[in-house]
Order: sequence, then C-alpha cells, then structure tokens
Amino acid sequence: MRTTRTVGIPNFMHKANLTSRRSARLAAAALAVIGIAVIGAACSSDSDDDSITVYSGRSEELVAPLIERFEAQSDVNVDVRYGETADLALLIDEEGDNSPAHVFFAQSPGAVAFLAGKDRLGQLDEETVAPIDQRFVDPDRRWTGVSGRQRVLVYNTDELNEADLPSAVADVVGEDLQGKVAIAPANGSFQDFVTAYRTIEGEDVAATLLDDLGDDNPPTYAKNSAIVDAVARGEVTMGLVNHYYALRALAEDADLPVANHRFSAGDVGGLVIPATASVLADAEGNTAATEFIDFLLGEEAQTYFAEETFEYPLRDGVAPSGELPPLSELQPPTYEFGTLADLQTTARLISESGLE
Repeated sequence: MRTTRTVGIPNFMHKANLTSRRSARLAAAALAVIGIAVIGAACSSDSDDDSITVYSGRSEELVAPLIERFEAQSDVNVDVRYGETADLALLIDEEGDNSPAHVFFAQSPGAVAFLAGKDRLGQLDEETVAPIDQRFVDPDRRWTGVSGRQRVLVYNTDELNEADLPSAVADVVGEDLQGKVAIAPANGSFQDFVTAYRTIEGEDVAATLLDDLGDDNPPTYAKNSAIVDAVARGEVTMGLVNHYYALRALAEDADLPVANHRFSAGDVGGLVIPATASVLADAEGNTAATEFIDFLLGEEAQTYFAEETFEYPLRDGVAPSGELPPLSELQPPTYEFGTLADLQTTARLISESGLE
C-alpha cells in the first residue's frame, strides 16, 4: 500500500462559496495540490483492475490497517492519498476526468453530495449496498454509508451529573452554560450538524442558535478529540462532539472522568452522520474499486469499525460495541443527506455568529 498526503487547503467552511471571490483562491490552492502531490498514475478509466487509487478523508491511523487487510485478501494494490475530506473533494473536482482516484472514502456526506452534484461520482451496484441500512444510502446510489457517528455532548463526570444536562441541543446556550460548552466550528462534523439543523429547524432558528453560542464566547478547538482531552483534564466541563471520541479515550484510560450525554430522541443534537464511500464516475464498473467497497461493507470491516473505532456499523446484523445502544434505538432526526452539500449558507452563518 502506497500513501500520499494531500497538502491542506483552508477548511471547508471557507470553501463552500465556490462562486465567490474565495473560489478563485481555492481553485488555485487545489491546483497547487495537484502540482505538489499528484500520484504518477493514469486516469481512472485507464487503470488496471489489480490496482486502485483511494482518496481517503478518513485518517491513516484509522483505516490503514483495514486497507492492508483488503490488499492481503484480494491481491489488489491500493495507493492511498490521505487528506481532509473537503480538500480531497475539491481536488477531485479540479482534476475532473484526469483524476487518478477510483474511490472516494469520505469522513462525511457533505463533500460527497457536492461531488454528486458535479456528476463526479459513479453509481454503485444494488447488490453492493443491499446489506446496508438504507437510511444511509444515497437514493441514486452515488454513495453508501460505511460507518456512523452520533453527535453527543461529552461531559466531565467529576464536575457534572448527567441528569442536569440539557435534553435538547438548543439548550446548550444561556447564562448558566456561558463559556462552558466547547465546540469545533471549523470541524466538518460540526458544520454538517449546523447544515442539518438548518434543514430541519429552518435557517432563522439555526442562526439564532449560532448567534447565542457566539454570544456565550465558548471555548473552541480544532478537533473533536481535542475537546474530549480538554474535558478529561477539567479544562472545560462539556463539549459538542461525535460519540466515539470519548469511547476511544476511555479504551486507553478507563479512569478518565468523561462520558457521553445523548440528547432526546429526534433532537437534532443526536444527528447520526455517516462516513461514506463512492466510486468516481470514470471508475464505474471497475472491478477492483467495487471489490474494495464490497469489502468495506462486509462483515469483517463492519466488525472492525464496531470493535476498533467504536463507530456504528451500518451493515444489517453487525452489532455495535457493547458500550453503545443499537442503532435502531437511537431514533435520530431524519434529513436529506444531500442537503449537506449546501455549506455556503452554513459558512456564512458561522462567520456571522463570530464563531469562525
């Protein structure tokens, strides 16, 4: 397995407005990435079926062991380019028909919906996505969910009792919680949450929540993991994150004073966001690319996500880690994942709130 790391482009919150003056800078940055980090490969349609290139927005630490298992079982050579999901999506769009990528393994569906709208993604086979919870499969089969992450409120158990925590994400603001709820405003999962919040509750309601958060002057961090670490240290008492970060921290040190608080059933704060996999348009029908996605959706890989990363497996019949309630019991809010492509308005609202 060969790996390449993409040079970072500023976060997707600044990339959403592709028609603004920022788009010129972003396009230039994406082209610079191509010049710096291009893998010496032909475009997807010209590649052999015994070798594929994967653009992965999932971290190398997380998925490299799984990709190595696939290579050992399939005799397919996998070249992997790691980077931020949004950066890679922009790169794929800039590369167009000349992209060496066969598969896009994304952290969240927002950037994938962006590429689907650009006709950059092929269609997956019905047989490939059939075992997956269909709530997490694109109706046009341009992408499939691979694993799921629920949004939660992580908190310090030495400082707080769960019974005193809010039941709705809209209640994480106000005088009593001012400066106590950490967030990661540049993080893709937070931006996906805000975009879904806009879709479900309306733009005005979402803007009010963000403005209230901004007024509370919350502690901000670059990543979810940094929030969990800060909560464990007692630096902050709680924060909005994905569920698995606290579970991973506890797997390393069971004595850490951290726990996840889930919002009430149906509340937008309990959103479930899937990591996704897609084939590029030029790679549609590529045997090795399809085989790779079949592997990600198979029992072995789904069990890996459950037991090693503490994410929700999305394949029917594969149970999550014992620390988690079954996915069927979560009752997350429903929304159209394709709407997560509209990060332009989300970027504007976050910026206007002062959280940027």
